[in-house]
Amino acid sequence: MYNAHFRCFRGCPGQWPLYDVIYTCPNCGGLLEVVHDTDALSDRSGAAWMRLFETRSGTTQFPYGSGVWRYKEWVAPDLRDENIVSTFEGNTNLFQAVRLGEQLGVPDLWVKQSGNSHTGSFKDLGMTVLVSVVKQMMEEGKPIQAVACASTGDTSAALAAYGATAGIPTIVFLPQGKVSRAQLIQPIANGATVLALDTDFDGCMRIVKEVTKDNTIYLANSMNSLRIEGQKTVGIEVVQQFDWAVPDWFVIPVGNLGNVSALGKGLLMMKELGIISKLPKIVAAQAEHANPFYQSYQQGFAEKIAINARSTLATAIRIGDPVSYEKAAATLQHFEGVVEQASEQELAEAAARADLTGLYTCPHTGVALAALTKLIDRGVIQSHERVVVISTAHGLKFTQFKVSYHDDELDDVAARYANPPIYLPADLDVVRKTLDRKLAR
Repeated sequence: MYNAHFRCFRGCPGQWPLYDVIYTCPNCGGLLEVVHDTDALSDRSGAAWMRLFETRSGTTQFPYGSGVWRYKEWVAPDLRDENIVSTFEGNTNLFQAVRLGEQLGVPDLWVKQSGNSHTGSFKDLGMTVLVSVVKQMMEEGKPIQAVACASTGDTSAALAAYGATAGIPTIVFLPQGKVSRAQLIQPIANGATVLALDTDFDGCMRIVKEVTKDNTIYLANSMNSLRIEGQKTVGIEVVQQFDWAVPDWFVIPVGNLGNVSALGKGLLMMKELGIISKLPKIVAAQAEHANPFYQSYQQGFAEKIAINARSTLATAIRIGDPVSYEKAAATLQHFEGVVEQASEQELAEAAARADLTGLYTCPHTGVALAALTKLIDRGVIQSHERVVVISTAHGLKFTQFKVSYHDDELDDVAARYANPPIYLPADLDVVRKTLDRKLAR
């Protein structure tokens, strides 16, 4: 009854099945988007959709226990259940950041722990959809032999894991020496062919786009709109977790910009189908060393800006030429959005400060928290508003970042919240004196 198809985001004529090997518009070269038949979806009221999604929450019935496939009719409605490749992704917790919120001046602060997923990042949400569609395409006789992506770490981990689950070969292109060891080992362990190229992410992206012109290798980067369909469920899930109440703000770290457009897409779909009546505002947070979207925002999105991104602690968003710029700019304009940046000092300090209140943040979440702090200080975000920060990855993927911070070994970062271990002899008197000094502070 329900269906979806690809359409040009810029509005060119034509539509294509989700099961065609196509990534960009044949007419203008722009990105595609997945369009749902909302007239058909409107056969259920907003209240009926809410009841359906609630009955699926927490179930072990495949595939609806997944935080993505709970919303199957809104994601890939005609995908056959036997082809769904799922690790029951999503269903991640909302951390009520009471202490941190009080310190920052927004007591109603929440952190969506998207890193508490199968491979430790929000990328699982999109990869379950893409790999599932590929599995169905292969069963239908498409000549796909492998799926490939360029990655700064998390995308490659998700692709490799879902490919291994489905038995589909995967290829990942990584920028040599610019990915954490924890991220590097994930695709290796899951059996992907890992190519570490002597370039940055943008260089890897250029090569993977050429490689996947051969239709036997399918492109898995976020320029592929199938990924967006899974990633859009994060906002839907947050609203459901708040008993269908909409927060005032979402704050999300961005690099290639697929995640911010996905967040907006899910929220717009909820409004169109009568589940919510208002939209939140969205903050896109960038590292100052990789800030092309921020620079475009400063010029009113008059044009796309591309840069050579500099080294940043927020390695996963070190992207100077974001693929999903047009979609992200449209999203920010629709949601009265803001783009803010964070320096290396600010992101490292924000991450450390959050950890001292019970979180365990990746550096990219540090970027989002630093941006939030600046917007609170400027009065853009008010103390009475409910704010949700999207934490995109688990802090355990970035152990060296944290160790280096607490050892005060990060270049150009003053570690004000450093808490290194205290090395002592096994002497009770020395231990007691040390503890007395520590607890007297």
